[in-house]
Amino acid sequence: MALERTPQPLRVGVVGLGFAGTTALDAFSSLPGVEVVALAGQEQPRLDELAESRGVPNRYHDWEDLVARDDLDVVSIGVPNHLHHPIALAALGSGKHVFCEKPLAPTGALAQEMVDAARTANRVLEIAFNHRRRADVQYIRRYLDEHDIGRIYHARSSWRRRAGIPGLGSWFTNRQMAGGGPMVDLGPHMLDIALHLMDEPRVTSVSAVAYEELGRAGRGGRSGSTTTGGTRTFEVEDFASALLRLDTGGSIHLETSWASYSADEEDIAVELLGATGGARLFVRNYATDDTVRLYSDVAGAPAVTAPEVHVPAGHHLAVIEEFVATVRSGEWADAYGDYALHRSRVIDAVYQSAAEHREVEVP
Repeated sequence: MALERTPQPLRVGVVGLGFAGTTALDAFSSLPGVEVVALAGQEQPRLDELAESRGVPNRYHDWEDLVARDDLDVVSIGVPNHLHHPIALAALGSGKHVFCEKPLAPTGALAQEMVDAARTANRVLEIAFNHRRRADVQYIRRYLDEHDIGRIYHARSSWRRRAGIPGLGSWFTNRQMAGGGPMVDLGPHMLDIALHLMDEPRVTSVSAVAYEELGRAGRGGRSGSTTTGGTRTFEVEDFASALLRLDTGGSIHLETSWASYSADEEDIAVELLGATGGARLFVRNYATDDTVRLYSDVAGAPAVTAPEVHVPAGHHLAVIEEFVATVRSGEWADAYGDYALHRSRVIDAVYQSAAEHREVEVP
């Protein structure tokens, strides 16, 4: 009788020492059959502290040295946006799967090159769209699967902060490094949730505006921000709003703000308007309860349902668990990041529309 072979551990290298890199490091380290064997980052004290506290045996100052290892199965990317593209191309080109923080890249053209590289190498390219894995978002998704609310003809999706520019003068506010402000930082999450709940329609055109009133004046910075990167000029927007037209004939209003003189300190909201019902997600200051409302008619009268949905921590872990499962499955043909590429193309169109003061088509 042949002995059943134990699957080899999945060996991971993590690039990045900030929130994204550390979150991915902890998530990968917590999974059975996964070993984080290498960590890269340029802040030496932080690199040493993380490697020692998490038991990572190999540490590198430069990401190129980590990616060059021939014993890695996965490279996880949690660094400033402009580095996603070169790291991913190098990792995919050397036969490694890639887990990447959002956005896929600062521009749609660079994102296309990443997706093409994943397809050529036949390796998984997954993006950290963790917010769609929130328990309340998943509850609404199941509700829509089980209840007919008619054609969803419009959605409102927004992430707004009262004062939350993540590091005035850091890489976040440098156009070349970040690619934009809140629309490229928060917008991918809100666009992803809306498209996910609406069964993945395609955005065909965009009409947008963008402003930089507070950030340009040095106001609206997040209190206690420790983001590093120097004292760069504020070069991006602090508020953007867009009307997206869909191939279904429907539409989405997408709005993002790092800073504005508005009522809420921070809120995440998605509202779906259907022909016979509706649903709303509203998360104030990262609330974990009482975030869902369902709208319908009961016995001819308007009805509002407030289901009890608790949102535990761990939705970042959930997306990494799914990524690991996909890698292990060997079924990679639909896992090259195409859906994330579409989101990058839409964000591109938002910035183009705002800059040119006209509606633009999405490729």
